[in-house]
Amino acid sequence: MRALLLTLGIAMLLPGCSTSKGQATAPVAEKIPHTMTLHGVTRTDDYYWMRDDKRQDPKVIKHLEAENRYTEAYFKPIKGLQDGLFKELTGRLVADESSVPYQWHQHSYYRRFQEGGEYPILGRKGSDGVEQLLLDVNERAKGHEFYGLGGTSVSPDETMLAFGEDLLSRRVYTIYFKDIESGAMITDVLENTEGRVVWANDNRHVFYIAKDLQTLLGYQVFRHELGTPQSSDVLVYEEQDDSYYIDLGKSLDESQIVLFHENTTTSEVSVLDANDPMSLFKPVLPREEGHEYSVSKLGDSYYILTNWQANNFRLMKVAIKDAADKSKWQEVVAHNPNARIEDDLLLKDYLIVQIRENGLSRIKVMPLNGKPDFELSFDEPAYVLGLDVNSQQDSDKLRIYYSSMTTPEAIYEYHLTNPDRRDLLKQEQVLGGFDASQYRAERLFVTARDGAKVPVSLVYRKDKFKKDGTNPLYQYGYGSYGYTVEPDFSSSVISLLDRGFVYAIAHVRGSEMLGRPWYDAGKLLNKKNTFNDFIDVTTALTEQGYGDKNKVVASGGSAGGLLMGAIANMAPEKYFAIAAHVPFVDVVTTMLDESIPLTTNEYDEWGNPNEKTYFDYMLSYSPYDNVADHEYPHLLVTTGLHDSQVQYFEPAKWVAKLRDVQNKWYKSNDKVLLFDVNMDAGHGGKSGRYRQYQDTAQEYTFFLSLLGLTK
Repeated sequence: MRALLLTLGIAMLLPGCSTSKGQATAPVAEKIPHTMTLHGVTRTDDYYWMRDDKRQDPKVIKHLEAENRYTEAYFKPIKGLQDGLFKELTGRLVADESSVPYQWHQHSYYRRFQEGGEYPILGRKGSDGVEQLLLDVNERAKGHEFYGLGGTSVSPDETMLAFGEDLLSRRVYTIYFKDIESGAMITDVLENTEGRVVWANDNRHVFYIAKDLQTLLGYQVFRHELGTPQSSDVLVYEEQDDSYYIDLGKSLDESQIVLFHENTTTSEVSVLDANDPMSLFKPVLPREEGHEYSVSKLGDSYYILTNWQANNFRLMKVAIKDAADKSKWQEVVAHNPNARIEDDLLLKDYLIVQIRENGLSRIKVMPLNGKPDFELSFDEPAYVLGLDVNSQQDSDKLRIYYSSMTTPEAIYEYHLTNPDRRDLLKQEQVLGGFDASQYRAERLFVTARDGAKVPVSLVYRKDKFKKDGTNPLYQYGYGSYGYTVEPDFSSSVISLLDRGFVYAIAHVRGSEMLGRPWYDAGKLLNKKNTFNDFIDVTTALTEQGYGDKNKVVASGGSAGGLLMGAIANMAPEKYFAIAAHVPFVDVVTTMLDESIPLTTNEYDEWGNPNEKTYFDYMLSYSPYDNVADHEYPHLLVTTGLHDSQVQYFEPAKWVAKLRDVQNKWYKSNDKVLLFDVNMDAGHGGKSGRYRQYQDTAQEYTFFLSLLGLTK
């Protein structure tokens, strides 16, 4: 994400994409034209053949393995740097890290690590303080290259544990059940699920979501009775609209099982009596196009967080029996066009609301007994604040988490009957001599080309920074689905800051950093604002002296990988090197193929290219369709063969096309194009507490070595 020209000396040390004797040769993919015509436009995709849904085609596997060998050859001479970075990154971790226990029913539950363990141990303690082992994930993961733990759920009587496992990284889970007292696994096994169950209050029945193995959408809800085969499970709900995701939960008072239905613009909530598992799900309010809402229950009332006549949402109250009649909704927290209501929590005597205004969050506590409202807020320039685990409705204590770019995460507990009392339950430890006072965070607003003010969070080490345009700049971004990249603490970033980098997060349009309008301004036919914002932030930061315009590197993954692909096409001269992780780069072709997982859920985010207006617009920015004959930055592209979100063949085709069209740039040591395919993992990369840092070390090594910062 920083820009710098290689010196001849550094170039000679690094294997590039040259065909010179003694150096690795970049794989050359065969070109087999595949034409597609729509709306009068014919596109030719020479690498369409790389798609193999079964991931078994010898030709495809051979090509991907060749890419990996080429990447391995590149990193071999700088393996010492990569190994050192991995040791440095993992050396900041506390070996026996543990979570803050939370009380639920008669036990306090927590997760902890043991020294050298890649995965957590789940445990609990009763009133006697003796640990009871629930699950040693390290034992479950033995012998597996990848292991993903799904949801864990304890039965209401606290005798049974249900947990999901994914061994392929496709986010398709098998659910198992364990008798906690005896430690024995029972025979019940539920396959092809979303990964978690919700228990009915009879401790005999559970509800779970089954996945379509082609689209990978969870679309059916089944009821399972313990002791019976999965084949006898009862289908209790099937989602007919394939643009919707569904999810299951339980009300905080445990009286209702809750089914959430949601696409990008519309949501619906259905409930089922947890004491009557044979009953059916009924909607609180039937779905209405464009209406998003969620529900919290307290006694006989619902508190409904809704965007009805409120783009940034408002909070309403209604008797449960009248919930479907909006004329009976009573406003509790009014709509504020400048502040997004993000979350709410209902305790017995308190309503807690989380609000984001001007990019910063605060938590408002509203006593239900008529006492004055009060707020929890912090005064750092950029921070993250949110509701932590609050597992009991009958409580007068509130747990929150807090972090900033210079402050490791802290868990606080507020005594709501005494707002001035705040207990620090835990502060994340960072080993290796970290001293927060050595670092400084700033928050800026950059004026984009159309006048929009784009928030930027940045951090640097004080004694390594001069605001004279000489520091390398690492810029990160995402900008889709309304997801906000928070300015929280990252121990891995210290490795960059200590080497003189300025680390910046560009909160571009497409996120909700500035509320729902900020999201709307970066989606559908406004998507290019996301890319323009990122580029304009780069320009402003270098012009203002925060970074050297020749030492800018950028990174992003998934939809953030789309962002990386777009800026590489639109403004390649501004970036020295780019890391695009699991990048969504073949926008039009993917969105035209409903057999590809998750496509139909995305129409409200990107548009439906079957409609010419969206087709033309998406085609104008799709990175794969817009590879051009110009010099690109150094590129590191990563993917997972089993990726369930962005299929591996998108980045595979993109890299092949870049190499073909840009061979005059990538056939010399001047430019580097690497493609790393994890043959065992999916969208999230490697599993394991320590192993995940291998990916970070690889990216940092790529940037640092190119910049000559190898010490």
